Amino acid sequence: MQTAARARGYDISDLRARQFVPEDFDRFDLIVAMDDANLRAIEAQRPAGNATPVRLFTDFAPETGADHVPDPYFTRDFDGALALIEIAARGLKASL
Repeated sequence: MQTAARARGYDISDLRARQFVPEDFDRFDLIVAMDDANLRAIEAQRPAGNATPVRLFTDFAPETGADHVPDPYFTRDFDGALALIEIAARGLKASL
């Protein structure tokens, strides 16, 4: 992913993943999941009474017809995943 990102002008070298925690429902106004499995795992941690929306990232890119962001470490299609992420990010920005 580093190479594909760098080729598009993104420096993601300092980014690190972390586990989602229930407190994130209070920390964020919107939570975005990459696929249905992520969405279910996030929803399983929802505190009672919390209404923070959880959406699939591809909801913001309906023109692509994609229903999830494929894991590029599984598919080895880093450029394709990044292209979809860019489209979804533009859609998310437009929705805000």
